[in-house]
Amino acid sequence: LELYKNDDPKRFRRNLRVSPSTFDQLLTRILSHPVFISQGSAQQISTDRQLAITLFRLGHFGNSASVESIAQWAGTSAGTVVNATRRVMVAFLSLHDQVIRWPTAKMKEEAKEWVEAATCAAWRDGWLFVDGTLVPLAEKPAFHGEAYFDRKSNYSLNVQVCI
Repeated sequence: LELYKNDDPKRFRRNLRVSPSTFDQLLTRILSHPVFISQGSAQQISTDRQLAITLFRLGHFGNSASVESIAQWAGTSAGTVVNATRRVMVAFLSLHDQVIRWPTAKMKEEAKEWVEAATCAAWRDGWLFVDGTLVPLAEKPAFHGEAYFDRKSNYSLNVQVCI
């Protein structure tokens, strides 16, 4: 990945679904989280490799998203893939209150003005936009699996994005 990062950013992005600069920014945010400090005698793999494994896992579905396939891609064990994903998610979830904020009244007004100028006056009060997308799962979840079966005949999560 280090070679792709410097010499072939398109391939880097194809594997991890983020640009090298975004990867570096994400890494900077989680690098000092205590979850990446080993508690026992066994050392963890580097935080950048754990982030790469997690991003690869989250960016793929079907056969290429199986723990075994990702372990083979990363040159590590299946247990390391599971542990790396868990650690990275713990680190990102701890950032919730720092990175997710509702807009202030001033920010809302600026957004309304932009909507009115960019679209039409009738949409002016639509400062909050919501869109949904399906995130495919590699396999049927063990608990209540049928609840994840979507209209496209896949198992997936429905994600709503608020802007």
